[in-house]
Amino acid sequence: MCGLVGFLGREKNIDTLKDMLEIQSYRGPDDSGVYFDEESGINFGHNRLSIQDLSSNGHQPMLSDCGNFVIVFNGEVYNFKSIRAELEALEYEFISNSDTEVILYSYREWGIESVHKFIGMFAFVILDRAHDKLILVRDRAGVKPLYYYDDGKEFLFSSEIKSFHKHPSFKKNQNLEVLPYFFQFGYIPAPHTIFKNCYKLEAGHYLEYDLKSLQKKIVKYWDVNEFYKQEPFRKSEQEILEELEALLSDAIELRMICDVPVGVFLSGGYDSSFVASILAKKHDREINTFTIGFDDERYNEAEHAKSIAKFLGTNHTEYYMKNSDMLDLVDSLPFYYDEPFGDSSALPTMIMSKIAKRSVSVILSSDGGDEAFCGYSKYFFLDKFSTVFSSKFKKNILKGALNLFSEKMVENINNTLPRSLKQTNIKDKYSKFKRAINSATKEESFLNASSYVDKKSVIKLLKIEACDELFGGFDKIDNLNFLNQMMAIDYKIFMSDDVLIKVDRATMSVSLEGREPLLDHRIIEYLARVSIELKYKNREGKYLLRQILYKYLPKNIVDKPKSGFQIPLNEWLRSELRDKVERYLSIEELDCEIFNIDEVQELKKRFFGGEELGTQVWFILMYQMWKERWLE
Repeated sequence: MCGLVGFLGREKNIDTLKDMLEIQSYRGPDDSGVYFDEESGINFGHNRLSIQDLSSNGHQPMLSDCGNFVIVFNGEVYNFKSIRAELEALEYEFISNSDTEVILYSYREWGIESVHKFIGMFAFVILDRAHDKLILVRDRAGVKPLYYYDDGKEFLFSSEIKSFHKHPSFKKNQNLEVLPYFFQFGYIPAPHTIFKNCYKLEAGHYLEYDLKSLQKKIVKYWDVNEFYKQEPFRKSEQEILEELEALLSDAIELRMICDVPVGVFLSGGYDSSFVASILAKKHDREINTFTIGFDDERYNEAEHAKSIAKFLGTNHTEYYMKNSDMLDLVDSLPFYYDEPFGDSSALPTMIMSKIAKRSVSVILSSDGGDEAFCGYSKYFFLDKFSTVFSSKFKKNILKGALNLFSEKMVENINNTLPRSLKQTNIKDKYSKFKRAINSATKEESFLNASSYVDKKSVIKLLKIEACDELFGGFDKIDNLNFLNQMMAIDYKIFMSDDVLIKVDRATMSVSLEGREPLLDHRIIEYLARVSIELKYKNREGKYLLRQILYKYLPKNIVDKPKSGFQIPLNEWLRSELRDKVERYLSIEELDCEIFNIDEVQELKKRFFGGEELGTQVWFILMYQMWKERWLE
């Protein structure tokens, strides 16, 4: 896990390279390197977090033996040893035990098609002198970030946007048209960023930049939709369970290949429990597990995770998050996340990363399980009520019933239910469900159920209109059933642009490498062809994962409600963070060309009056703090 930077220049500019590296030095504190290619004018820089081959032989930027290829690389290719064996059979000689050198010679031998051999998470840039081009590549799921800036004159690239600020040609012009999407969803969808001419290279894509014509082309080399479109498997449930267990076990085992200590984020949910179980039962090294707890039992999962860790016999660490922990980190969010980012679960993720870093250098996370195995509750609710969109009568009946119950009433009812039936985060889920039912189409209902703030509220809040529909994709998979459509869209957008950005920045902020075994591309390629009746069976999400997990853990231990990484946001914004809210949402601080000032003041008044509007307040706060950090 590392950080890379670079740009096309007309002359050697080592000082700028070093400045660009220094601002993201936490991504790779173990080593740093720069390189300038006189013929092409390419400047390369790299910060290294040593995980594989800790020696100086893994130093980057790395040159091929013939000198025609140069690489900077962030991530891990887990199956590099088998690829290396192929290359050695072709008489390639290696000086290191690193996967970086394997990528470099794979490209030399097979060109860009070599990317299809790689199992892992990766963002790399290769200077191909032989063909006068620069190649930027991002992994299939988007675990590792890669940004580029292209204004027609300057071409820059980096693991993080903040490095661009250190280049004299970078223009900090806001891309205001994406703000409505941030204030609705809490993140900015790829390929867009908060700045004009600045882009995220989308997951499963590569960019080829011609060094003679100075023209670029972007190519999609992998798309999860293509696997959903394939013929479904005609296999028994038992066959699928056996093949899936073998695939999952291999994905987890591959991510244990490293030369440093490894741990697991254990929340107590099905996904993290599965990862920990496989390692505890099949691996001979001691397994370290980590979890975060809260004194408020509505958000606390620590006891549940502890019981699972005890059963598995892991070396378990739990940390109860204090308000002071959160306050110390809030000011750092705009720095680490580069552009406005509203997912408040970044805070506990950063704290848990900090705790884990005391013991390990690599952490296994379990993101991707909901999108691959059909786990989000919104999938089940929307699928169940999808027929109302074809019947105005049904829709009106349901809308009338929903309007009888407020979010507060639903929460009170939920609190009276036994723990086995109780829903977590019920007010937010109910609010999203009501918005979804009031939608005109199934696709719109999914977007409303996926947003944190309803579109009408965003329109009232801002003076800016969205440029176009940045979200979408249902038309590309209109032959699929609704459940598969929702999973495919979430895999490509929400997971890549929210979840994985959150985890990458949180882990990297403390120089911790995060690995995602459930995002091994072979898993989603397989599951995309499994019948939805097996992924959502007996009204149970994650049916297949559960059946495998029950082989390792008793049902009574794992079948419990899970709340996820939530924080008491409303309470904190009204207490410890109130001064920040009052300051950043004041008339004096708000830009009248962006915000409807009166609407923001009314929102603030209603929030402090007791209405549950913390998410909207938090999004504005994050934007305002980001703007102060990077534009003023």
